[in-house]
Amino acid sequence: MGVVRYLSDKLVNLVANMGTERDKAAGSHYAPVFLSDQELTNAYRGAWLPRKIVDIPALDATRRWRGWQADKGQIERIEAEEKRLDLRRKVKQAMTRARLFGGAAIFIGTGERDTSLPLSDERISQGGVRYLTVMNRRQLTPTELERDPQSERFGKPKAYRLAGSEIEIHPSRLMVFIGAEHPDPELAQGDAFGWGDSVLQALFDAIKQSDGTMANVASLVFEAKVDVIKIPDFMQQLQDPAFEKQVMERVRLAAMAKGINGTLLLDADEEYDSKQASFGSLPDIIDRFLQQVSGAADIPATRLLGQSPAGLNSTGEADLRNYYDRVQAMQELDIGPALGLLDECLIRSAIGSRPAEIHYIWNTLWQPTAAEQSEIGKRAAETVKILGETKLWHADALSKAATTMLVEQSVLPGLEAAVEEFGEALLDEEREEPEITIKE
Repeated sequence: MGVVRYLSDKLVNLVANMGTERDKAAGSHYAPVFLSDQELTNAYRGAWLPRKIVDIPALDATRRWRGWQADKGQIERIEAEEKRLDLRRKVKQAMTRARLFGGAAIFIGTGERDTSLPLSDERISQGGVRYLTVMNRRQLTPTELERDPQSERFGKPKAYRLAGSEIEIHPSRLMVFIGAEHPDPELAQGDAFGWGDSVLQALFDAIKQSDGTMANVASLVFEAKVDVIKIPDFMQQLQDPAFEKQVMERVRLAAMAKGINGTLLLDADEEYDSKQASFGSLPDIIDRFLQQVSGAADIPATRLLGQSPAGLNSTGEADLRNYYDRVQAMQELDIGPALGLLDECLIRSAIGSRPAEIHYIWNTLWQPTAAEQSEIGKRAAETVKILGETKLWHADALSKAATTMLVEQSVLPGLEAAVEEFGEALLDEEREEPEITIKE
């Protein structure tokens, strides 16, 4: 039995050389990874895995977008303003560039000349937001970081300077998107200063290993079948320079004859054999590397690779639900705060004021099937019926709550508008006692 002891909070085995200087694993360490914008661009444009890893979360985060909660007329004007500014596409574009390069921003154009001053949403009138411009990380240079702990921007750049000019932009005029957040902004150097890291930076080795494995497998396909011809005294006859030319011509004619007629002509003393490579385990190896990339990217294989779920009775629903929960967290924790000031300006630019009750919710990515939707509607109706029979709530209060529930669950999306238009009339009709006519 080896001698086991604990030294410096780790397991050391002197007999097995585990944890000592002779341990091969002791020489492993993590070195800093630096990827230039050109390398990131080449990977994004030249390989499908990096492109999908960058594009898919940005697309899913904006695919269903958000639903405004307000009066019908207000919603129409706000959505029209979003469409005029092309907000949805520009947010997707900014997120894509942020995930690829580590950062991007959207400039809020209001027509003000001095962009170094803070943007005040209270000064925005109807139509005040004129345009939105997506900017790359290279186009904006952060100034020094805010070091006042009492400032809400502590640890963030005080301002941004437009590359190649002296134009300074206040952070409030920018919707800043970060790729992979840097653990310590003060340690960020070079182009990463004031921004984040590319999401590909931590995945690059896994991606290269997967691509390299598939490239090697593709090369093996050319070696799937190799013909072997044994020629008597082959090595000895190679000493004659003329023999080499004869051999090459001989092999060429043999291959031609075999390809045309399916017959191989050989000398009586020659032997022919065919070697075939086995590819039985290669698909499993490729799948393992692709699963490694899928796990590193935090995107399920069913979404990243477009393949069917593996395993008995597996539908992939749990994986997709977990992924959609992650996208929702990204919407609420990253996109929502980035759009905070713009939304205040957007509402004022759309309707000319800022009613306090206007807000939005992110539309869910998970779409139930027709059978699931029918079951949801059935259960909702049964719940309303049971609650109504208890007589614990006033009928009008329960009706309003039931309407809200049916609308939010998308059972009857147009019910709220229909109740506003016909509800009172229908209620009066229901309260009228039917007339009874007795024929003599």
